[in-house]
Amino acid sequence: MFLKEIINLFKGLFTVFKHLFKRPVTLEYPEKRRCLNDVFRGKPEVQGCIGCGICKKVCPAGAIKFDKDESGKVYNFEFDFKKCIVCGNCSFYCPKGAIKMTKEYELATSDKENLTLKYRGGADD
Repeated sequence: MFLKEIINLFKGLFTVFKHLFKRPVTLEYPEKRRCLNDVFRGKPEVQGCIGCGICKKVCPAGAIKFDKDESGKVYNFEFDFKKCIVCGNCSFYCPKGAIKMTKEYELATSDKENLTLKYRGGADD
C-alpha cells in the first residue's frame, strides 16, 4: 500500500516536471494578441453591395436583411449578430465580393443595439 502511494507521488512529480519547461498555452490578453490565420472569420464588412439577395438566401440563421429603393439601390443593409453564427456563407457566395469577413473578433457589448451592425449606402460605397 505504501509503495503504491510512493509510485503515484513520483508519477505526479514526473507530470509536473514534464510540463515545467513547455511554453505556456495562454496569452496575456489584451496586451498580447493571437496571430490570426488568413481563413479566420470575424466581423463582416460590406462594401459595394448590388442587392442580389444571395447572402440573405444562404444565411442559415437569417441574420441579413436589407431594403432596396425603386432604382434597385441597396440601403439599410443590416447584420444581426444576435442571430449570426459567423459561418461565412454570405462572403463565400457573394458574386461581387461585396461582403468580406474581417479579422475583428472583439464584438462583446452590454448593449443589444450594438449587436446589429448597420451599413448605410450600398452600391455607392
